[in-house]
Amino acid sequence: MSDTATMAGLDPATLADVLRLAGSEGFDRIQDQIRRTGGCSDPIHLQGSTVTRDARSGHVLHSYSTDAEPGGRLRLACGNRRASRCPSCAWTYAGDTYHLIRAGLIGDPAKGTPPTIREHPRVFATLTAPSFGPVHNRPGNRPCACGIHHQEDAAELGTALTPATYDYAGAVLWNNHASDLWRYFTIYLRREIARRAGLTQKAAHEQSRVSFGKVAEYQKRGAVHFHAVIRFDGPDGPDSPPPHWATLDLLTDAIHAAAARVAVDVPPAGDQQARTLLWGTQLDVQPIGAFGNGEDITEQAVASYVAKYATKAAETTGTVDRRIGNKEALALLGVPDHPARLIAACLDLHALYPERKLRDWAHMLGFRGHFSTKSRRYSTTLGALRQVRADYRAAQQRVSLGLPDPADHPETTVRVLAHWTYAGHGNTPGESWLAANIRRDIQHSRETAREELPGQLALEGADA
Repeated sequence: MSDTATMAGLDPATLADVLRLAGSEGFDRIQDQIRRTGGCSDPIHLQGSTVTRDARSGHVLHSYSTDAEPGGRLRLACGNRRASRCPSCAWTYAGDTYHLIRAGLIGDPAKGTPPTIREHPRVFATLTAPSFGPVHNRPGNRPCACGIHHQEDAAELGTALTPATYDYAGAVLWNNHASDLWRYFTIYLRREIARRAGLTQKAAHEQSRVSFGKVAEYQKRGAVHFHAVIRFDGPDGPDSPPPHWATLDLLTDAIHAAAARVAVDVPPAGDQQARTLLWGTQLDVQPIGAFGNGEDITEQAVASYVAKYATKAAETTGTVDRRIGNKEALALLGVPDHPARLIAACLDLHALYPERKLRDWAHMLGFRGHFSTKSRRYSTTLGALRQVRADYRAAQQRVSLGLPDPADHPETTVRVLAHWTYAGHGNTPGESWLAANIRRDIQHSRETAREELPGQLALEGADA
């Protein structure tokens, strides 16, 4: 437990619950469960039991039941990727994303990519939305169009200079179709590569592959943009070198040409005219250098950047991280004017474009795609990384219980019978306070460990 001075700032209800927990008979086990979840903010509660038997003799090797747990429940981490919902689980998700992106940049045989992948042409591309109207900004050393030199953290940055003329409908429709824009971009990119190589698309596909890993990020104005690692591979993916014609310059030119070709048509509906959605003109493509060679865009920086934004969403613009059913809720939730107008536009447009599910994704300002995606051959998968972590913990559990390791005792077959039921989720006020302190202590320990290991990359231990 933290000291009394730390507890002094608690509200009466939380303080009373902390004292109740501290005096309860199962406090040590509650604390242990919370620590095992990493200080999860919204743990899942389960009730049930498991029995491990020797398949041949039927002898019970181990049994467990939540009947012996405080409250008769077992807590599991929620696994939410959003930092606004659960910082602990989001940190793990960011670590997994970091390793996934990094494996596709420097190579990691354990994650499906050879070290020779560092020699493949690869770039870090940023594709943005077009303008929907002028917004408050910081244009170099000049004042904003409103005449003010805004501070970096000014609340008005990214908001419309003239809300009455800002195209809020266009902004949310663009967000809603952003995944389609990306899909067409990847199609046109392969075509532009073949054209520049002087090959047919079939011949170019037989000689090379294009792999990518990307993440979506919200700008202050509420428009989604994508950051992507795009890499040239040989015909067999990362295990084969790209052909001689697959150069960095060719890839860069093809990206620019492909982005310029993309157009997604939105039909007219109600008072909305037909629209053609395009990528914005601010397309940035930079080569990725090897770590430690002095480049501005390095492998570590790219992997860390992508991992950071994989845990964020529209709440960075001032909106909320859960669904909003009607406009009246905007005032009750205290949503600022600019994101509130974007959400209202989603709710208004839902009846005109019901198939786009704009009401369901109003809190995301219309965006309904995945925040981090990758092509099949870029590197490993998040599922594979989670499985490695689960296998590691299972091996630890076997050792602590004295159970046989199947790899060391192939003649021994065990059978696990389990029965689980959902029993709720979340923490009491006192448990939330305890989880926050445990999460802070774990984070501090990890940061200290990284500082003591020279050269340790950011988030390196996230999946340990």
